[in-house]
Amino acid sequence: MQAPIQITRPQWIKDFQAFLMRGNVIDLAVGVVIGAAFTTVVTSVVEDLINPLIGLLIGGIDFSNLFVVLTGERQPTLEATRQGGAAVIAVGRFINAVIKFVIVGFAVFWLVRALMKVGLESGKKAGPTPSEKLLAEIRDELKVQNERGGVATPPPA
Repeated sequence: MQAPIQITRPQWIKDFQAFLMRGNVIDLAVGVVIGAAFTTVVTSVVEDLINPLIGLLIGGIDFSNLFVVLTGERQPTLEATRQGGAAVIAVGRFINAVIKFVIVGFAVFWLVRALMKVGLESGKKAGPTPSEKLLAEIRDELKVQNERGGVATPPPA
């Protein structure tokens, strides 16, 4: 009876699997999923809460339906105008996108700021590493040697 044929995976598949299983890639994937969910929330906040308030304050303008017709016939809504073949500049959608960007940027700023503060505080609580202790001892010994005129004394036996 013949020995079974060994099928080996190519090295690039092993490397790719190792790459995907690294912590940074998984963290990035989680961040993308949370970011997508956060974008949905921000879109709702902008379109359902902020824009109606701003529109009310400036005379009832609906930002999502604010557009300039370049060529073609203007219809009651942006979608209808575009379906009619008109070239339009969707000013309201641009304003919505800017507001969303500012909100997301503000949220990310506060998140990074909070993480930095937590990171700095946790760094303050931790003592020096063994390497730092050793380097401090070496520094202190060099200071003592310099004070004696640079002559190294042999260690006691």
